[in-house]
Amino acid sequence: MTFKALGIAEPILRAIDAEGYTSPTPIQQKAIPILLKGKDLLGVAQTGTGKTAAFGIPILDHLYRNGQTNENRGKRKIKALIVTPTRELAIQIGESITTYGKHTGLRNTVIFGGVKQGKQVNALRNGIDILIATPGRLLDLMNQGFISFQHLDYVVLDEADQMLDMGFIHDVRKIISKLPKQRQSLFFSATMPKAIVELSGQLLGDFDRVTIKPEQATAEKVTQGVYFVSKKNKPKLLIHLLHEKANDSVLVFSRTKHGANKIVKKLAQADIRSAAIHGNKSQTARQKALGAFKDGKLKVLVATDIAARGIDVEELSLVINFDLPNVPETYVHRIGRTGRASASGIALSFCDKEERPYLRDIEKLIKQQVPRMPEHQFVDEGENHAEDENQDRSPAKKAPASPNRNRNRNRNRNRNRNRNRNRNNTNGGKNTGNRNRGQSKKDGNS
Repeated sequence: MTFKALGIAEPILRAIDAEGYTSPTPIQQKAIPILLKGKDLLGVAQTGTGKTAAFGIPILDHLYRNGQTNENRGKRKIKALIVTPTRELAIQIGESITTYGKHTGLRNTVIFGGVKQGKQVNALRNGIDILIATPGRLLDLMNQGFISFQHLDYVVLDEADQMLDMGFIHDVRKIISKLPKQRQSLFFSATMPKAIVELSGQLLGDFDRVTIKPEQATAEKVTQGVYFVSKKNKPKLLIHLLHEKANDSVLVFSRTKHGANKIVKKLAQADIRSAAIHGNKSQTARQKALGAFKDGKLKVLVATDIAARGIDVEELSLVINFDLPNVPETYVHRIGRTGRASASGIALSFCDKEERPYLRDIEKLIKQQVPRMPEHQFVDEGENHAEDENQDRSPAKKAPASPNRNRNRNRNRNRNRNRNRNRNNTNGGKNTGNRNRGQSKKDGNS
């Protein structure tokens, strides 16, 4: 099937053809016809399957055709709202909508927190057709009276499960309560925990459901692997792998902001240029680092999970989980940064002893064992990285006595020696015995 066969308007076809889009992905092939008919949709699909085009193209098609038959007069009104969890993902969606709709005359803008609202408010005042927003800033500008949904026809909730993880669900419920009842609603999520199922019930009316291979929890063309490595040796292994992949773009995931900064510092000491993006970085710094990474000027980007949402880099060949995530679904999102659409990619993970339970949870979710990588030179001596069921059953060697144990043993010997000396002392006057016992006590407490 081709995009032309789906009946999409010619200006949009022209734009996506220029981007090299020929055949729709499975989520696009199933979702676009439903949405072109005006029905609500619940889409369940993993990261990297083409969801942005799946909802963006039908919305542009509807707005373009309506604009052809009914001339827009006066200031543009918000007709479509797309809500997504992070700044990076909002920006990425905005760029995609601009690309797909460049021949339609439709206008969109992106709003998000972490920056001054002046430019965003000016864009809203000038009038737009499509608004892409993160929940916090959207609710803030709604409360200030800068946003009206009186003319809204379409609403998209994208990456809903991530909004749940990030604590946005209460804000999203408040936003939904302000939307007009008559609208077409689209709800996309990679996973469907209970809270997300309940939220979809609030958002959707009579809806169709599209699920893309729920049993295949990770991108099909992503080659996975896990290295068992001690925590202190993770930087050494990372540097070794980056030297081997010197010409590749590599996205490294850290569990914490502090950890991301520390990784960048360690890489700099090894003369490897990298940058970190996380919640403590300014929006300008994040966009500068991400832009350099996308343009190929920066080969290594270190990111936390929240900041990494929306990183969509062509030909990203390698993702490295420096820290395994403690939420197994996050693993799916991380490795989905590579192997996007029809491309292939590699996702390697580092697993220390404390992260073994995280690995078991991940393998339970994806219903497969992550392949074990060969032993490497950075495994600590004495750390057993064998699987639990294949543990070395040889008898443990007797541990050498610790310095403290030897010190205590010597003290006990001194006490006994002093006691014997006191008993056998032929001159053992009362004062002498007391003096020796006092000295013995002093020695024992030194």
